[in-house]
Amino acid sequence: MSAVFEANGRRYAPPDRPIVVICIDGCGDEYLSVSISRGRMPHMERMARNGYRGLVRGVVPSFTNVNNASIVTGVPPAINGVSGNFFLNPETGEEVMMNSPEYRRCGTLLTAAADAGRKVAFITAKEKLRTVLGDGIVERGGIVFSSEKVDEARYETHGIDDAESIIGRPRPEIYSADASVYVLEAGAALLAQQKADFLYLSLTDYMQHKFAPEEAESLEFHAAMDEQIGRFLDTDCIMAATADHGMNAKNRDDGTPNVIYVESLLTAKFGEGCRVICPVTDPYVVHHGSLGALVMVHLDKPAMAGEVANFLLEQDGVTEVLTRDHAAAKLELPADRIGDLVVLSGRSVVLGKTPEYHNLKVLHQGLRSHGGRYEEMVPLVISHPLKSEYIRKAQGDPRNFDVFDFACNGTC
Repeated sequence: MSAVFEANGRRYAPPDRPIVVICIDGCGDEYLSVSISRGRMPHMERMARNGYRGLVRGVVPSFTNVNNASIVTGVPPAINGVSGNFFLNPETGEEVMMNSPEYRRCGTLLTAAADAGRKVAFITAKEKLRTVLGDGIVERGGIVFSSEKVDEARYETHGIDDAESIIGRPRPEIYSADASVYVLEAGAALLAQQKADFLYLSLTDYMQHKFAPEEAESLEFHAAMDEQIGRFLDTDCIMAATADHGMNAKNRDDGTPNVIYVESLLTAKFGEGCRVICPVTDPYVVHHGSLGALVMVHLDKPAMAGEVANFLLEQDGVTEVLTRDHAAAKLELPADRIGDLVVLSGRSVVLGKTPEYHNLKVLHQGLRSHGGRYEEMVPLVISHPLKSEYIRKAQGDPRNFDVFDFACNGTC
């Protein structure tokens, strides 16, 4: 199991034991802190006590596809090409989902690990991540499926038949806590059955979108996750947990979503020719109603960028407006897959397109969302002590997409 491999310019030398990396979707560090302090995550507390717990910087836009792509490639979007869940394709002029591996510009470390002889399993709650990031694994003898469509898993396409039988339960509802817990249960079962020894388990953020850290439903969810984490810790694996992004409430004092409709503002001020893309857009509208803390603005007349940026910066709730070149450099994004302007909002604010574009009726309990700077910092927890060089790295500016580096190379 200890074969060394390389992926996208990074070298991985995992020890001769299983590697398990979990992406707890939407998990700001406060979720762990509250659950641990209230005794609901004793296994996570043990993991941090015996190993390491700290903060790492995710990728902005702090969205699911962007950060999961960076985690499994080990490099930022400027290299891997995934700039959002949704983007304006410059080659076609169409607004499309980034839901296919064709949008990725490099391979994944999962396929590199499989080429090195590791038994790779990539299990995700969301089917969209399986389609974007799971290519090439099955062909190398690995296993890939989502809890969302676990009942559709077939050996030829997913590396396993009758995946529901792994844990003996049917497909969970995607809008539920169980969609995430199911992923962990399946991963623990594959590890116990020795069908996998190099696992990436990516959850869904439905519960974080709906509940704050201290709410009873959130605490129950984290307790259920922790039970499965304990199963991993009872094995000989090295386990690492991080998140793709954090989560914040985005509501006014009356509980309604605190939205700035950017395209409506720009059309009223400048007329036609300002097109807003909401990169948070994905099939899971019940999570967020396609409202996030970052949008892209595409201009028919790019020379207007300075004037438009100054106008947007005057709006309460807008915190940053970056030009294409500035965003590509500072946020490490692919310049050809972002807008002429990248607009970010404050902690309690989301940005949208127009009132007609967003269906707020799906948001029954107010809005919790992500996408900007205030959801950028996320936890990193490692089950084993770090080597001295990785202690120094953790004290610098570690990234969430360094998690496999820490797990494979960084523990004593």
